[in-house]
Amino acid sequence: MPKTITLHNCLTVLILMSILLFAGSSWGDEDVNKRIEKLEQELLELKELLKAQAEFQEETLEKLEVQKQAVRHIEQKTSGVSDTYVGGYGEINYLNYDGSTADEFDMQRFILFLGHKFSDKTRLFSEIEFEHAQVKGGESGGEVAMEQAYIEHTLREGLNFRAGLQIVPIGLLNEYHEPPIFYGVERNEIETRIIPSTWREIGFGLNGKTINGLEYFAGVSTTPDASKFKTTSSSTGFKDMRVSGKQVTANDMGYFAGFNYTGIPGLKAGATIWTGNTGQNGQGKGTGKAELSNVDAPLTIWDAHIRYAADGFQVSALYAAGTLGDTTQINAAAGIAAGSDDAAPEDFSGWYIEAAYEFYRDGDYAVAPFVRYEDYNTQEKVASGFAIDPLNSDVAITYGLSWHVHPEVVFKLDYQDYDTNDGNDRTNIGIGWMF
Repeated sequence: MPKTITLHNCLTVLILMSILLFAGSSWGDEDVNKRIEKLEQELLELKELLKAQAEFQEETLEKLEVQKQAVRHIEQKTSGVSDTYVGGYGEINYLNYDGSTADEFDMQRFILFLGHKFSDKTRLFSEIEFEHAQVKGGESGGEVAMEQAYIEHTLREGLNFRAGLQIVPIGLLNEYHEPPIFYGVERNEIETRIIPSTWREIGFGLNGKTINGLEYFAGVSTTPDASKFKTTSSSTGFKDMRVSGKQVTANDMGYFAGFNYTGIPGLKAGATIWTGNTGQNGQGKGTGKAELSNVDAPLTIWDAHIRYAADGFQVSALYAAGTLGDTTQINAAAGIAAGSDDAAPEDFSGWYIEAAYEFYRDGDYAVAPFVRYEDYNTQEKVASGFAIDPLNSDVAITYGLSWHVHPEVVFKLDYQDYDTNDGNDRTNIGIGWMF
């Protein structure tokens, strides 16, 4: 193996060559002692130079070792054996109605997210929701609730198992409902009345993603409770039937499956279906639950959605529809008399299309106007002998803008114009954040 030629060796050879050449040409004419003293001084200076170089190299190696230790620490935190993290989101909204409805400021919600990585394969996700600023000691309507609490375990790359209280993966907004993400101060009507966000159930299932951008999911979950349908529920579909993980009667279970395709940059397109009985064999939590003994009350809801974003433009569209069976018995359980227009819907549906354009961006600042058109009917069909309330069918147009002062902090302003329920016409102002 060849020897490595170092800077020290090169300098030594050059000095010796210089000594020999110099001696051969001039020692005979000059004082030898003085010449030797000069060479000794030069060798001393060279020694000091080499010493300084060695110290510099040692210091550099120490710095590199520190950097390596830092990298190892970052790798451990990233892949980590233990990693707990905190996040959340919140929104404060002001609604100014054109009609006689009282204008309102509301600390609508504040959510804390707590996650923990047990290992590279096993993770905990949870969200605690606070709604309307307070619960005890104030006006009714506030809420503290678990929005999510589930374990996800990676079975293999691209395939996970999930179990616990989790949001049903349906629509565009139900899973991704943080205020800086969606346009408008209020969540859109279709994903509020037809798909009641945020709809969550206790369940388990599989989810995964292929290398070409196909995301898929399927599972089993608890179901809404038909005995919780009320006389005021018809305008919001099955929203009041949700159980949200609280002491859920589990005589009936539901099933869901769906997919999203994200293989093209900027595109998300997919569909989901959920189905299950909601009668709970008359053992639900509603006051009229006995009326639903041996009643299935099957609920099926599905959606198809697409979103595409490119060059500052974003266009979204969604269609959702549902059916509810045995509504005559559901009406009886809710105390809804024949002929009433408060009847539970047998069919309900809605759709929207939304367009936005980010025309200004400078660092963290961004401004994007948007417009959204919605058409929904929460009571398309009811059981024979009951009436339909025409106010449950409406068209809404919303237009406004979002001003981001940071990608995770947004100020919103919009105006909503309703065709049928013009008492809902209003100007909205809001602030939202996520972290």
